[in-house]
Amino acid sequence: MLKGSVGLIALGSLLLSGTAFAQEKIKVGVTATLEGTYTVLGEDGMRGFQTALNVLGKKIGDKELEFVVASTDATPDSAVRAVRKLIEQDKVQILLSPLSGDEGIAVKNFAKTHPELTFVNAASGAQEATYVDPAPNFFRYNMDGAQWQVGLGKYAYETKGYRKIATVGEDYSFIYTQVFGLVLEFCGAGGQVTSRQWVPLGTKDFASVIAALPDDVDAIYLGLGGADAVNFLNQYQQAGGKAHLMGGSIMIDQTILSSKGSAKNALIGTIAASGQADTWDDPNWQKFVKAYQDAFPPAKRFPSPSLLATNYYDSTMALILALRQVNGDLSDSQAKLKDALAKIEIDAPNGKIKLDSNRQAIGTNFVTEVVDDGKGALFSKVVKVIPNVNQTLGYDPAVFAKIGLPGRTVPECKKY
Repeated sequence: MLKGSVGLIALGSLLLSGTAFAQEKIKVGVTATLEGTYTVLGEDGMRGFQTALNVLGKKIGDKELEFVVASTDATPDSAVRAVRKLIEQDKVQILLSPLSGDEGIAVKNFAKTHPELTFVNAASGAQEATYVDPAPNFFRYNMDGAQWQVGLGKYAYETKGYRKIATVGEDYSFIYTQVFGLVLEFCGAGGQVTSRQWVPLGTKDFASVIAALPDDVDAIYLGLGGADAVNFLNQYQQAGGKAHLMGGSIMIDQTILSSKGSAKNALIGTIAASGQADTWDDPNWQKFVKAYQDAFPPAKRFPSPSLLATNYYDSTMALILALRQVNGDLSDSQAKLKDALAKIEIDAPNGKIKLDSNRQAIGTNFVTEVVDDGKGALFSKVVKVIPNVNQTLGYDPAVFAKIGLPGRTVPECKKY
């Protein structure tokens, strides 16, 4: 009798408050590169996302967050397909997307077709996603690729004494942005970049690239990630390569430093720059590392979070905190949420983050060097911490605008 009464009461509640019941969930779509060259990056991005949920929870007042995940392969078409499916079929209200550079530009442009929704960039770092014709409903809490290179050019020139370098990079927007930041600073200090080679994402054979590397350089900068980075290192080692190496941000994080085989040992001593450093002693960073480690068995994670895990954590953190500020109010085309996202400053594991007028992160950057911990594990060691890095890299905005957008030959190697 009691069981039946409870069932009738529950059914009555459902029938009487169907609309209210439906609003108890806030539906968020999440994308990550869970296929293709950057699969390993997407998988760790999702670990960072899950770590954020473990730390912050999913409750927004009397509502609860519900997440739907879609896979991409780092191409813009795959990202737009995933986002469109999440909106049209899964009926999500907010997007946490995407991971990769070209994806970010495409999703930014797609966001303009849905001004009623909110898009929080998950990890993508191409400059154009926020610098060029930004979408009012697209928010990015990670720095772009050029911001992530701040400090490296000067360190290479002034401390390491490098005068000539060559670059090898994946032929797409994020790595263009990374090389852009490096070249501006290195050439501005007096250095020369004598060769820039570009390879397609998913390159298997680097023999011709390695053969074309100039001999008269002090170092080779590698703007590679995922399977491309591992393939290059294996083939470079087999070819007997001995040059000093410099690394882009996804070349020297745990997605590569924890890869199988001995080729990664060529990275020991590599100087690089990124939005994080494995050995940073900041309490917030150490707390995040422990939360990440505790969330997954050692065999199912890296020894320390990758840059992608950190980015997904930060983006998820910003979204949850902003939603709580407005008590989950998504009325009026989510106006209150968008306002909160634009104004919020988060005390992220990798430093304080706030947004500029284009809704682009201003944050902390790290110059690093790859070291062996003495037990065979590789980590990025802090060399220098640089706070408050903005998207124009400290240049006057008018001067920065005249440099041009990142590309295969932009910027020129000169002092601006």
